[in-house]
Amino acid sequence: MEILKAKKTLLILALALVVSGLKAQTFTEQVKAFQQSYILAASGNYAEGINSLKTVYMENSYEINLRLGYLSYMAGRFTEAIAYYSKAIDLMPYSIEARLGYAYPASAIGNYSKVLEQYEKILEISPNNSIVMHRIGLIYYGREDYMKAEKYFEKVVNLYPFDYEGLTMLAWTKLKLNKTREAKSLFQKALLNTPSGSTAVEGLELLGN
Repeated sequence: MEILKAKKTLLILALALVVSGLKAQTFTEQVKAFQQSYILAASGNYAEGINSLKTVYMENSYEINLRLGYLSYMAGRFTEAIAYYSKAIDLMPYSIEARLGYAYPASAIGNYSKVLEQYEKILEISPNNSIVMHRIGLIYYGREDYMKAEKYFEKVVNLYPFDYEGLTMLAWTKLKLNKTREAKSLFQKALLNTPSGSTAVEGLELLGN
């Protein structure tokens, strides 16, 4: 009986060592695949970079799905990129980087509703994310919904009062809303940041200054 137990224990230990070895081998293969994908991407060969990672693909790997999302986007495979980024988001729902990544292929196919959906989710996670607020403002500005754009650009400028991009976009939005006095003041502040800033100069010229 004791001998049987000992044999079972040895068998379990042996299996554990085999599994441990396989895990180590798998990790080494993943490192090599990632490294190869970086080398290939650096030379613009995104398709081969994708193939490299697919050799070690694991559906439950956040890192692989995130990387494949980026490579697929760069390769112009926007639908695939969205699918990989979606898997990454499912695996790590609070990941801002995956949601930002998702926005690129979604924008490329013109699905701005999905882009806005991801940006709003990011703001739920990180309410003061100025990059996302600026991008939302740009979307609404492009849609000529200047009142909504104003709301987001104002938040950006409140957080970064001397940011050139934030100041100029808020200024242009104010101008579109016929708030010329506010627009002028914002363009002037923008020029203090970047004296040769063409966007601010153009705005002031339109205002006759």
